[in-house]
Amino acid sequence: MEQQTTLTSGQISIMINAQIKDMVTWLMEDFKYSLAEALDCVYNSELFEKLQDLSTGLYFQSSSYNYELLKDEMKYGKIA
Repeated sequence: MEQQTTLTSGQISIMINAQIKDMVTWLMEDFKYSLAEALDCVYNSELFEKLQDLSTGLYFQSSSYNYELLKDEMKYGKIA
């Protein structure tokens, strides 16, 4: 019988924060945003709200997957 592993809220927070760090770094590299602009972009996005909603499972996706969603939101005004 397989034992199921459950992540703690602290572990999930670390995963989300790591993704935010990656996305902010990529925004600064790809779009030449300042740190403040990149943080503002991420923290005021629909994606950030969905990352915080654990029922979406987005926290469990890769940073690059979520970055693509963020770029879609930036381009189309919503997550495509």
